[in-house]
Amino acid sequence: MSCAPARTALPPMTDHPKRGATTRGTWPSAIAENFYERASNDPGDPQLWAFTDRWSYAPGETMRVHVSATLAKFDVEIWRDGAERTPLRTINDLPGAFHQTPDDCSVTGCGWPMAFEIVIPQNWRSGGYIIGLSGGGLEYHHLILVRADPGREAPLLLVASTGTWAAYNDWGGSNHYEGITGPDHNQFSPRVSIHRPFSRGFVVLPEGAPRVPLRTPPVMGAALRHPHVEWAYANGYSKKYASAGWASYDRHFVRWAEAAGYAVDVCALHDLQIQPELLKGYACAVFVGHDEYWTKEQRDAVDAYVDGGGHAARFAGNFLWQTRLEDDGTTHVCYKYRARTEDPLYHSTDRSRTTTAWESLEVARPGATTFGVNALRGMYAGWAGAAPRHAGGFTVYRPEHWAFAGTDLYYGDVFGAASRIFGYEVDGLDYTVRDGLPVALGTDGAPQGIDIIAMGLAVMAEENHGERGVVPFLGDEDLRFAAEAVHGAATLEAMEMMRRGSGMIVSFQRGRGEVFTAGTCEWVAGLIDRDPFVERITRNVLDRFMSRSSK
Repeated sequence: MSCAPARTALPPMTDHPKRGATTRGTWPSAIAENFYERASNDPGDPQLWAFTDRWSYAPGETMRVHVSATLAKFDVEIWRDGAERTPLRTINDLPGAFHQTPDDCSVTGCGWPMAFEIVIPQNWRSGGYIIGLSGGGLEYHHLILVRADPGREAPLLLVASTGTWAAYNDWGGSNHYEGITGPDHNQFSPRVSIHRPFSRGFVVLPEGAPRVPLRTPPVMGAALRHPHVEWAYANGYSKKYASAGWASYDRHFVRWAEAAGYAVDVCALHDLQIQPELLKGYACAVFVGHDEYWTKEQRDAVDAYVDGGGHAARFAGNFLWQTRLEDDGTTHVCYKYRARTEDPLYHSTDRSRTTTAWESLEVARPGATTFGVNALRGMYAGWAGAAPRHAGGFTVYRPEHWAFAGTDLYYGDVFGAASRIFGYEVDGLDYTVRDGLPVALGTDGAPQGIDIIAMGLAVMAEENHGERGVVPFLGDEDLRFAAEAVHGAATLEAMEMMRRGSGMIVSFQRGRGEVFTAGTCEWVAGLIDRDPFVERITRNVLDRFMSRSSK
């Protein structure tokens, strides 16, 4: 969710090293300000940018690459980003051409003509493919996903969280959080286009780039820090790099799984909109990282898959917003906080398609009915003023559960703390405690028979203790929204009901299938660090689900 209120975009202050222009303010106000990458319309500024017509392709389909460059020539290298870097194609001395970029490119797309195209070879195995452009000391990285051949059956499919990539990508100035739209050019945009480059950090990152959760709890009285934003500002990366993108989340699961011996196919969440039958050939569908934005159709596809005997393994958090796709899937629509005043469907005969929270009164389709947990019953942990000294991991409550087999975990143990796997956004349920065990109340869409096997505590609002040097990042805007969405108005009573939440690991049967959810964005941090508990639990889930037929 990570909502800060709309901020004012600042005038250009500096050139971005090796990329193009950025807007920057002054530190520390930049924590709350909208600094971002954008193309310069001065052909004298060295630049190299690109985007593709789609984010996902099957073998035999044509990838069209659109480029704006101030170089006479540039080179292209394409590689598969799996357990190993696999170089596949190099193209040298492509002619460069500079193109003007509209101010509203974040909303309508850049509109550059196609520079070159490639037919995806039949022997390119499914996965994430990085397209590296370089020349004249400049470089740019884009990403595409290659699906498996239609009809191919494999046990495991990773559905990359491309809806969230689109929502957070701030290249050009606007995304679903901050922006340069509206009468005063300071509002987030409810419409964003994929026909623009990815911001720096969404595709590739250097080792050691900070993640959102604080690795070291602050000492008493310390000003709260935002290491990922500070690092992004200092090094010319998007402030949203740690919230979305291949580089921070999806690639780490692929790399771990392939190194561990699993064959992993990859598709985009977008693909489920057009090809819901894509899931049918797989025993297990996996969702990882920060996976926040979904359409009704994408969710319908997963529900039907599980009802029919499929298995969904969600190692992800913040299942929050209903979106819509327009313009053949290239425009993402989500009015979010402004939906009740601006989304045309809110004023239609079917308010259930309003682009707001799944748990809102008008949509009334809690995320728990699909994945067992809800975003608005969880939310923030381990960063800013949101439980910055929390445990960092999950507390075990039902160690006898099959997911904990062979882990040597006991009731009350905490696992994943060193890697800070609990955060930065988590999902939970309304619950009570009986005989020392959390039990779902079922008041918020929780399925019957759901097991809460581990959990931790979270908050909906950022607290501010008034220490010098603190720049609020979250405040209580999300708390007010949650109270209004779920209870109809942001009264003091409603806000108090929504103020405290939880993050949970749950499992349940649905139809002929089964769902396992670790409701946290940062599960992959445990895979990156090779945490033995996180690895063993992940293996237990994958092995159980892959061994069961989805037919």
